[in-house]
Amino acid sequence: MDISVYRPGELSAADRAAWTAMQSKAHLHGSPELANPFLSPEFTLAVGRCRRGVRIAVVREGGEPTAFFPYQRTAAGVGRAVGLGVSDAQGLVHRPGVSWDARELLRACGLAVWEFDHLVEGQAPFAAGASGSFPSPVMDVDQGYEAYLSQLREQAPKFTKSTLAKERKLGRNHEGVRYVHDERDPGALRALMDWKSAQYRRTGRSDRFAHDWITRLVEQLFHTRSEPFAGILSVLYADGKPVAAHFGLRSERVLACWFPAYDPAFSKYSPGLVLHLRMAEAAAADGIAYLDLGRGQKEYKDSLKTRELSVSEGWVTRRHPVALGHRARRAPVRALRNTVQSRPELFEPADRLLKQMGKIRSGRR
Repeated sequence: MDISVYRPGELSAADRAAWTAMQSKAHLHGSPELANPFLSPEFTLAVGRCRRGVRIAVVREGGEPTAFFPYQRTAAGVGRAVGLGVSDAQGLVHRPGVSWDARELLRACGLAVWEFDHLVEGQAPFAAGASGSFPSPVMDVDQGYEAYLSQLREQAPKFTKSTLAKERKLGRNHEGVRYVHDERDPGALRALMDWKSAQYRRTGRSDRFAHDWITRLVEQLFHTRSEPFAGILSVLYADGKPVAAHFGLRSERVLACWFPAYDPAFSKYSPGLVLHLRMAEAAAADGIAYLDLGRGQKEYKDSLKTRELSVSEGWVTRRHPVALGHRARRAPVRALRNTVQSRPELFEPADRLLKQMGKIRSGRR
């Protein structure tokens, strides 16, 4: 393999165009998972402006790029997927038929280990190092919103009827109910991040927006626009103010759901669910094939999904002391977390404890 490694600012316009073209044609070549916006050059470049150590390996044949591998690295040679912890799709973007040797790639990148937690399907050289696979629910809207809603009525009739009824009730009880699919008001984005931070604290979870780099990343992506890629802020309004919002990323065919939140004062209307249905309707009209709800066990995802993709977590390693040490530190933590999340008898009491801790942190009893 002819492999060159670049810093984000060193990637040429021609290489970026080739990367985008691979994503645009991925569904035609039987690899629709490569079209995810988290695998786009725009996401990698945005992370590179917020985090150190972002690099892009470009694999070439005859001087032409055939694959792009974005990653982050430390001085010691520990590699991670770009945006690990907030990225919902990871892997190598490539032309059809391209194969690669994972360890040879790591060697060229100066990595002893590469860690991932949302490896997309079709990445066999990396998947050999996976320690587990997990469902990532999606909402298919490629046949139009009415077709999606019809399928939803068949598989979850009570949920669908209840959500649509709550939307009508919201309209009866409050004035000016409207939906904006691509809101450009930064104030609405700030409201979303405030709600999300409060939700994290209320439920005892780590507040992602307490990390400055994540806040800066979201703000950068909000202002990022190219022909196939954009940060999309979707907002449901009532009484002239936001009551639910979602910020995600879109590519030509995929809307990746990322940060949803709502005003707790409107919780009886399930505004987050209403918002997702409006997002599905607008995405279908915009030519999106599906909304990727992302890995994670959530009741609302089970209700909205039409099928599931699969993502994996794990490590690819070379024979190196750094790789052994990194895996020894990380493996027990991941194994414990996945065991708790996969077993209701463990997850439910742990979830209750986190929420109790969240109430204490929020000053409530």
